[in-house]
Amino acid sequence: MTSELNSPGATHRRFLVFWLASTVSFLLYLHRYTWNLIRPALQEEHGLSNTTLEALGTAFYATYAVGSIPSGIVIDLIGPHLVLVSIVLLWSLALPLHGVTGNLWALSGTRLMFGAAQTGTYPALSQVTRSWFPRRSRTQVQGWVASFFGRGGGALSSVIMGTLLMGRMGLSWQAAILVLSIPGVLLAGVLLLVFCNTPEDDEHTNEAERRLIREGESEVGHQQEQIPVRDTLEHRNLRMLAIQQFLNSGADIVYTLVLGSFFVSLGVRDIKDLGWIVSLPLAGGAIGGITGGFLNDRLIRLLGSRRGRSFVGATGKGLAAMALYVAISQPSPERVTVGLFFVKSFTDWTQPTVWGTCTDIGGRFSATVFSVVNTAGNVGGLVMPFVYGPLLDYFTTATNVAGQERLNTNFTPMFLLVGAMYVAAGVCWLLIDCTDRLGVAEDKQKAPMSV
Repeated sequence: MTSELNSPGATHRRFLVFWLASTVSFLLYLHRYTWNLIRPALQEEHGLSNTTLEALGTAFYATYAVGSIPSGIVIDLIGPHLVLVSIVLLWSLALPLHGVTGNLWALSGTRLMFGAAQTGTYPALSQVTRSWFPRRSRTQVQGWVASFFGRGGGALSSVIMGTLLMGRMGLSWQAAILVLSIPGVLLAGVLLLVFCNTPEDDEHTNEAERRLIREGESEVGHQQEQIPVRDTLEHRNLRMLAIQQFLNSGADIVYTLVLGSFFVSLGVRDIKDLGWIVSLPLAGGAIGGITGGFLNDRLIRLLGSRRGRSFVGATGKGLAAMALYVAISQPSPERVTVGLFFVKSFTDWTQPTVWGTCTDIGGRFSATVFSVVNTAGNVGGLVMPFVYGPLLDYFTTATNVAGQERLNTNFTPMFLLVGAMYVAAGVCWLLIDCTDRLGVAEDKQKAPMSV
């Protein structure tokens, strides 16, 4: 993006759009990862089992997965502007409802609404990057918006909610999530007033900036062609990428759902300490996303082939598995969280790698490929909590402390399973050939013979 700052005569409206998109991504994860502190609070106040809590956690992913394709269709029809305004406002209003009641039906409804509101965010932001940024910088912009600012919001969620609002300011967890919802409501208002679907719709964007953004698009245009779903499912490399994403998202869901309870089980009781301890691994994810993008570009140039993406993906997952087994064997919560920092950094190398591979395999069908892979990841996030919950309950024992029953959960078997899923995802990366483009064979068959 820095190379565009000196474009002569062009306004810089796209940079305002960049910061708005980054703020949306930041708040998306900031609000989503509050579950790390909401979960143990619900367990302590209402005595909910791990299975019940994982069911509540995964209710978010039910509507998040189901709503992905419909939200994309709506965004294609009317643009991202009003969609972003609506969903940011809706999820910000849904967040404080987590603290209103301990009724399971009400909590389930809140989680379902929360997931439905957040599901259209990245399809909308993907449309924003296509509409507002030159082709040569779109992948870089997406990396910063989705990886750095998104993961950064997740990393700071427990620090802001736990260490600052609950620890330093003494707020209850219910009051803390109410305070956190306010920036989302304000952001929805800002988006309504200053954001537009395209540069052509924005009176503050001049023609020079519009030409800069549209540079290199004349030969591509907007093709209305679609590829049959059957063809995508028969593509071996796409199937492997989808399986990888299922394993990746299914493993990484533990950072969203159980990390707070895990560190409480290790003896972290002070909410000020719990905040930063939970956040540190997520900060590793933010750094890993940027590192993965750099490694992709570097290896592709070094090897002269886009097959370098497979090496980045496989190496990241392998290192994550090894680092995970080291991390969970550490003797103190502080050393465990430092270990998990490296785990999350290594595993999130693959986030920009997935985006690049979708583009390589998909070609002009990249959007279809991305939706298939993203849906596979959502299914992983939806299914695996139903495995983790019963697994944690199986390794939970009850002890009597001063006349009160206290539950003690052994999280090690769950993390062993997560490590095995990282290894399996790494094997998938070794089997993926991102140079095998979807639809190329069909194009060759349709092409007329030369004479």
